[in-house]
Amino acid sequence: MDIDVSIDGKSLVINIENPYRVDVKDIMNKIKKFAKEMGVDIEALRIEALIPKMIKGVAGCEAGCPADAKSVVREGFKGFDLSYIEGGILTANTTLKGGRPLQIKVFPEF
Repeated sequence: MDIDVSIDGKSLVINIENPYRVDVKDIMNKIKKFAKEMGVDIEALRIEALIPKMIKGVAGCEAGCPADAKSVVREGFKGFDLSYIEGGILTANTTLKGGRPLQIKVFPEF
């Protein structure tokens, strides 16, 4: 499984070896470092709560996406526009201060 974090079209890809045993702290450290390098403050976005929901929604999509992915989209997440892309991909989009786009995509392992 991969997480792709994009700010202003520049991406950080994080590989998740086991989606059932995720080190959210490590993932967030990588995302925060990337955001800092891009000159963006993401603290108020609560990405540390969003990432596990997205991972849980996508885990297992290799054999056809479970209802979890679509329920994550239905439930939503404050401050983000969530969508499901055929093939089991979940995306979360938001606009940062200054109009800069932030997108998070979670891809199942194919």
